Amino acid sequence: MSTSARIDLPNADGTWTEVRLHEPREWTEHPKPHSSRVAFAAAHVVADPLGDNTPGAPAAVDWESTLAFRRELFRYGLGVAEAMDTAQRNMGLDWDAVRELIRRSAEQARAFGARIASGAGTDHRDGITTLDEVADAYAEQVGFVESTGSQVIVMASRQLARIARSAEDYQQVYGTVLRQVSEPVIVHWLGEVFDPHLAGYWGSADVPTATATFLDLLREHAGKVDGVKVSLLSADHERALRAALPEGVRLYTGDDFNYPDLVRGDSQHHSDALLGAFSAIAPAASAALAALDEGDVATYDAEMAATLPLSRHVFSAPTSYYKTGIAFMAWLCGHQPGFTMVGGLQSARGTTHLARIFALANEVRLLPDPELAAHRMRLHLETAGALR
Repeated sequence: MSTSARIDLPNADGTWTEVRLHEPREWTEHPKPHSSRVAFAAAHVVADPLGDNTPGAPAAVDWESTLAFRRELFRYGLGVAEAMDTAQRNMGLDWDAVRELIRRSAEQARAFGARIASGAGTDHRDGITTLDEVADAYAEQVGFVESTGSQVIVMASRQLARIARSAEDYQQVYGTVLRQVSEPVIVHWLGEVFDPHLAGYWGSADVPTATATFLDLLREHAGKVDGVKVSLLSADHERALRAALPEGVRLYTGDDFNYPDLVRGDSQHHSDALLGAFSAIAPAASAALAALDEGDVATYDAEMAATLPLSRHVFSAPTSYYKTGIAFMAWLCGHQPGFTMVGGLQSARGTTHLARIFALANEVRLLPDPELAAHRMRLHLETAGALR
């Protein structure tokens, strides 16, 4: 690559910045899982560019590219958190596609000796009106995930959030689900910043009150819970929660703003990771975790800190549309043939937002082929009419 290769990128204020392309870094692969922390990357799905992926249409998935991306994550020692909100659950990915995705990914994880956990929710049932119906819907999806050999992630339920009237309603439904699971699961608390439909989850809009209900549930069913995945984007809340968890229950951080400190932890506690951000920064996250495996905290800190501006930008408000940035990053890196998404979600972020993703990824040297990435960035700018 020419050392003088550059690209002009538009800024949100109407100005332009000339960006020099950095040489790609040769990241070290790490095909075995990391030893110091359990680390999952919540992976996105690649849309079939010839499919009718308009809003409301059944998802048309490019299976070859979708599964190849998961193999890329396995190369760096990361497990896959499958069929989560990163994969557009409740935002374009229907239950038929979810089942196929989990089945195929679980088979692939077994072949690579990699870890996989998959989301089970209630999003396949229309017209739910009772708590028993919510529990039955959960049971159906949990049973399917278990049948594939994947670990279960019990996802937050929009249907439960809609009909529950008290903390006791949540305790009833989750208690029914947890008593039925075959192996310890991950319980996901997804905050309303990621999904406004989940406001007041656990029966209260007051976070300390909701947390008390959550902890009561975990204490009662600790033997059925491997860990909790918390996505509230509050580092202080996460630190307090993980210190209060029952012994043996992990906290998988979902904080894409503060993961370096939370995963490093302190002298008493640390968080493991289940992050959409790790899909975008997999090689760098792997380098950081490999250093932590060796006890090299300084290198861990440096590697992780370099990725934080990119992650915080991808997950900036409105945070629920972070998935667009994840898919755009995958396209820039050559992991998918086009920038299209199920449900037409590629339209959910503006041109200057996406240009900033390019600039930040370039800074961290996460673009494996900078000239290809620049070519694709220019194509996007031209298509959008953003010409200088």
